[in-house]
Amino acid sequence: MSSSEPLRYVVNRHHASTLHFDLRLEVAGALVSWAVPKGPSLDPLAKRLAVRVDDHGMEHLDYEDETKVVWDTGPYAPAAEPGSALAGGHLRFVLAGQRLRGAFALSQTRMGGNERNWILVKIDDDHAVPGHEWSPGELASVLTGRRLDVDS
Repeated sequence: MSSSEPLRYVVNRHHASTLHFDLRLEVAGALVSWAVPKGPSLDPLAKRLAVRVDDHGMEHLDYEDETKVVWDTGPYAPAAEPGSALAGGHLRFVLAGQRLRGAFALSQTRMGGNERNWILVKIDDDHAVPGHEWSPGELASVLTGRRLDVDS
């Protein structure tokens, strides 16, 4: 990939041991990943726990199976070089997906003494929606329209 191509992200709805969302941001040829139990929010007052998990390969940008759908995907633009921002514990970025748009921030919190714990917030911008909740109609894959069995 040339440096002129945009970085990409994906958000999966994933039903593993529990139903959750996975946020994955392209950084240095891999998808740096967080499990977000309540999912991303468009409400700038909502703070979402985001637990850092193992990085994933780029093939996960469009991977779906019976337990996982691509809930959102698109290009993203980090405010600073993402590798060093992650190392510093704070990454701001702008998403240009089908469901998530505008500025977001991930900040490492170390809540409970765990360095894997981060907080995901929506920055208050033109794409913020105070009090927003996702409707049942907004849970399907943006690629295929597939829904998880738990949505039936």
